[in-house]
Amino acid sequence: MGQRVTITDVARTAGVSVATVSKVINGRYGVAQATTTRVMEVIDSLGYESSLVARSLRSHRTHVIGILVAEFEPFSAEILKGAAGALADTGYELLAYTGGLHGRGAGWERRYLSRLSGTLIDGAVLVTPTVVDADAGVPVVAIDPHTGPTGLPTVDSDNLGGAVLGTEHLLGLGHRRIAFVGGRPDLESSRLREQGFRQAMAAAGVDVDERLVRAGDYRKESTVEPARELLARDDRPTAVFAANDLSAMATIDVAHELGLAVPRDLSVIGFDDIPESAQTDPPLTTVHQPIQALGAAAIGMLTALLDGGDTSDPHVRLPTSLVRRGTTAAPAAP
Repeated sequence: MGQRVTITDVARTAGVSVATVSKVINGRYGVAQATTTRVMEVIDSLGYESSLVARSLRSHRTHVIGILVAEFEPFSAEILKGAAGALADTGYELLAYTGGLHGRGAGWERRYLSRLSGTLIDGAVLVTPTVVDADAGVPVVAIDPHTGPTGLPTVDSDNLGGAVLGTEHLLGLGHRRIAFVGGRPDLESSRLREQGFRQAMAAAGVDVDERLVRAGDYRKESTVEPARELLARDDRPTAVFAANDLSAMATIDVAHELGLAVPRDLSVIGFDDIPESAQTDPPLTTVHQPIQALGAAAIGMLTALLDGGDTSDPHVRLPTSLVRRGTTAAPAAP
């Protein structure tokens, strides 16, 4: 890689002083229009970018929004897509930051916000944060926080309603022996999805067999063993509602390993509707939550705060819907 272009390189190429280049970059008076035009042409041709930290020290604004995620996985990737689209033509840039190996522990957001606030970002979107503090140093919007909506602006989906829809779909097909593979026990969205499952079962007058309720931690690798325990039973379920698509995919894989055909022998439904859900064999029936819209809504709330406005509603909840594909069908005749 070549060396980074400096302000001195720009000045030398344009035939002006470093002070003149600095005035042009910062929009100060005292530079002829022809000189300004020449300097800007050189900046474009050399690909010069002024230091983000230096700009923030001068103007107290970086025009950069940070999105902090515990890890880069399908859900957070869709959030980033929605956020990037919403930032187009706003004048803000996007910085994605992950907690990496340390992003699964409680309070990781505090550590990384303290590193980024003030000199690198003007505000932050926190994706499924474990802790949301009102005193973050910069404006903050949370997406699907662990503990549910707090005093800070929050965006989430109708997890309870979506789980009701998914369970009602299985019940409507004739399933009564339905297993539930839940998500992370520390997430409010996970709790609401299980609540929706239980609520729909109760409304239909169907008892939940507690032996068919498992935790999958929202990860494929964490779902394999619980799914195998469920599907290896002599009285195995005829359908599985997995609390997210990754868990549903793992369940389908285990079913195939055990020689079960989906959906002939087992119906499976997921939650999220990540792009990969349409690529399973067969394509996954799932509950759609508008993940990219979550990112876009969070960006809208945050830019309103940064531009001196306020959020008319500190909590935005987006609707969910059922996406019928190929992994659900009526249970096989006994």
